[in-house]
Amino acid sequence: MPENGWPADRIDTENAHSARIYDYILGGKDYYPADKEAGEAMVREWPALPVHMRANRDFMNRVVRRLAEEAGIRQFLDIGTGIPTSPNLHEIAQAVAPESRVVYVDNDPIVLTLSQGLLTSTPEGRTAYLEADFRDPAAILSAPELRETLDLSRPVALTVIAIVHFMLDADDAVGVVRRLLEPLPSGSHLAMSIGTADFAPEQVGRVAGEYAARDMPMRLRTLAEAHEFFDGLDLVGPGIVQVHKWHPDGSGEQGIRDEDIAMYGAVARKP
Repeated sequence: MPENGWPADRIDTENAHSARIYDYILGGKDYYPADKEAGEAMVREWPALPVHMRANRDFMNRVVRRLAEEAGIRQFLDIGTGIPTSPNLHEIAQAVAPESRVVYVDNDPIVLTLSQGLLTSTPEGRTAYLEADFRDPAAILSAPELRETLDLSRPVALTVIAIVHFMLDADDAVGVVRRLLEPLPSGSHLAMSIGTADFAPEQVGRVAGEYAARDMPMRLRTLAEAHEFFDGLDLVGPGIVQVHKWHPDGSGEQGIRDEDIAMYGAVARKP
């Protein structure tokens, strides 16, 4: 067992991991030397990478706040949660509505070990952590942690943030998202950020190459491909845009150039 309390038999410390690279680049502390080396290599290839990652995080925060404030959503299913970083999703939602309920889903043993930070709910609300693979919607939807926390007869926000670019064509990311949405009632919402090389193809391509060299191949999507995730849903304005352009609130979008962002973001309502 290492100093940080992670179970040594489940953590691969020799090879970089996407969640730990993200944590390192954003100034976190839950990473290993391999993750630091990978992050530094990626930033050398694309110096805007930290700006891009922070913009994605800010997008998630704005989405959750608006869903709670304006759409009245009180239940959230967060897929691919990643390493806890305050404010976490439940902290944002419960600041608006203390009764909000959140189920976090990830299959990374580090996230599991650190998940206590995701379970500090208000007395009125509830949070749960589910260790499961995004590619197995049936296991997620049937899990006791989900069924005991969320009421699937009431609207749920399904948040899929910065994960589908790690799903290759064989993983059928669009089909997986649709299967997760299927049992959710009318009035539920889908919120996603989707990796793209549309705005800085050479630089983002080099970053993708660094991930691939570390056994983390990426599937970056065009705007047309991003639209496939939202077929049959009602897109909330302004539609599918780069994440820094989705309802900016003035807290961090100033000075961000389009070519510094490699993520589309959108929210849609299930009719």
